[in-house]
Amino acid sequence: MKPLTTRELACLHWVALGKTSWETGVILGITERTVNFHIQNACRKLQVQSRQAAVTALMHAGQLSSVSEHLPPPHPGIHPLRETETRRPAPSQ
Repeated sequence: MKPLTTRELACLHWVALGKTSWETGVILGITERTVNFHIQNACRKLQVQSRQAAVTALMHAGQLSSVSEHLPPPHPGIHPLRETETRRPAPSQ
C-alpha cells in the first residue's frame, strides 16, 4: 500500500465519522472538490473503488485509529462536531 498524505488521511478520517465532502471541506477549510480529489487519490493508492472501501482498508491496516493525531486543526471558527455549523447555507433569493 502506498503511503497516504496527511490531507488524504484527514479527509478519510471525516468520511469515517459520517461527514460529507462538503462538510469535510468546511471543517478543513478547503473546497468540496478538493476533498473529493484527495479521497480519489487515496482510493487509487489503496486500490479500492469507493470512499467506504478506503475507510475499511485503513481500518484493517490499523491506520485509521492513529489518524486523529496527525490531523491539521479544523478551519477557525468551525467546531467539527456541531451539526448546525456544517450545514449548507440556504439558497439566497
